[in-house]
This record gives sequence, C-alpha cells and structure tokens, in this order.
Amino acid sequence: MRHLKHINLLGGSSASPKPHECKRTGQPSFPPELLLCKPSDLTSLLQFLLATPPLGTMAGFLSALRRIYLSLYNWTVFVGWFQVLYFAVKALREGGPTTVYDSVERPLQLAQTAAVMEILHGLVGLVRSPVSATLPQIGSRLFLTWGILWSYPETRTHVLVSSLVISWSITEIIRYSFFGMKEALGFAPSWLLWLRYSTFLILYPTGITSEVGLIYIALPYIKASEKYCIRMPNKWNFSFDYYYASILALAIYVPGMFCQTTSQTTHRHKLCFADWIKISTGSPHMYQYMLGQRKKALSKSKTA
Repeated sequence: MRHLKHINLLGGSSASPKPHECKRTGQPSFPPELLLCKPSDLTSLLQFLLATPPLGTMAGFLSALRRIYLSLYNWTVFVGWFQVLYFAVKALREGGPTTVYDSVERPLQLAQTAAVMEILHGLVGLVRSPVSATLPQIGSRLFLTWGILWSYPETRTHVLVSSLVISWSITEIIRYSFFGMKEALGFAPSWLLWLRYSTFLILYPTGITSEVGLIYIALPYIKASEKYCIRMPNKWNFSFDYYYASILALAIYVPGMFCQTTSQTTHRHKLCFADWIKISTGSPHMYQYMLGQRKKALSKSKTA
C-alpha cells in the first residue's frame, strides 16, 4: 500500500496527530489525502481493519467466554448435588440410614468427581482459589467416594454415610449456587453470601468427622481384602499396602498445626470457639483458610 505509506489518516503530523476539521462546519472529516489513494488501497485497508479486532474486544470476548463456562459448570454441578440431597432425604424418610448410599451412589460419584475440574481451574488461572486449599479437600473427598465407599460395600450402610452425604450436599448446593450467580449475574444476594461463609462452621466439622469415622470403619475390611495392594516380588520391584496408605490418609486429618495453634491460643490466654474447632476436627489449613475468607467476604459486604 505505497500510496498510504506516508498518509496520516487523522490529518496531522505523525508526532502529534490531530483530527482533520471541515472549514465550513468545524466537524472532524476525512483528510483530503485519502482522495489520492486508489480504490484497491482503501479496500485493502478496510479488510485489514476488519480482520484485526482491537485488543480490548478480544479480552472482552475471552472474559465473557470464561464467565459462560464457569456459570454452566457451577449450575450443572449444583443440579448434581441437589439430586444427592433430594435422594438422601427421601431415602432417610422411607428406608432409614442403611438405604442412603444406594439411593445417591451415581449422582454422588458424578458430582464429586466433577470437582476435579476446580483443581484445573486454579492451575490455569480461571479462578483465584489457591490450589493448596482446593487440592486437599477434593483429594480427601475423592478418596472417600471411590477409595472407601465404592471399594468397600461393608461401609455403605453405616449411619455416618448419611451425615457425610448431607453435610457435603448442603455445603456444595450453597457454594455452587453462590458462584453460579456471581458468574451469571455478577453478584450474589447477601443472604446467600452469609450462608456461603457461615454454614461451614457446622457442616465442615460434621463432614470431616464422618470422613474420619468411615475411614476408620473401613480399615478392617481393607486389611482383610488386600485390595489395591502390590506385593513383592514383581517386575517393578515395588510394594504398596493400601491398608497403611489408608492409615496415613487418616493421620493427615489429625491437626498438623496442633502445636502451632495451641501455642497461639496459649499466648492469648483464651481459646475461642473457632480455634477449638480447628484443633478438635483436624484439617486446620482448610478451616483456617475458610475463616479468613469469611472475615474478608463479610467485611466487604458490610462496607458495600
């Protein structure tokens, strides 16, 4: 496009471009130099401008695509957990705790396994949640869902399955609806915000207690069956005992920060309720993270 090479389309110098104004009306107009261009040059320029969207337009498109995807993901998983809660309550009313797992098995497995995507969301930057907080929670739940309940049917009729399923489902229904509304509408109502950052104070300890109890109940069956164990000798020269691995997983629930937390509370000469829960229920890292998120989120809602 040699005819456009030295043309300033705004009618001014290249160092300080100014719009070309019509002498009669004083309004911006096309610079007269464009009249010297060939029609083919103007066509090429128009095609270039149409084929190259502005950077802001592309960023806006990607942002909208992200919101659509996260909205669909959150509401889809919300429906799955709503089914889990509905079938669990129905089974409790009609058949008692021993029938809960058989009623919720498939939707529970699908909804819980779908949470693996949240780890990927954090890794690629789609969400701001730290993977260090997401991974332990999702990993422990997948271990319970597939490594305990699915693998050892003897644990499925225990009453702790009911408390586990109800704790999980209520927590996730609130959480996914909260994030679903934020992605779809850009905001969430204040009552849902309060539920999101307050119900975990009860549901997280009940869920953790149920998880620990079910792992402990499954230990004799794990030891007797030797399922998932790898014995020597083998071509990999490697052994694995699922029983001891389960004991290790159970030990992870024990507060790893017990000494640190008790030291902090001793210096305050006061043990508050939140600290007591962190010490007694295990998994203090996740609980401490949620307490921090609660304080931050509720303080923002009061100032808004």
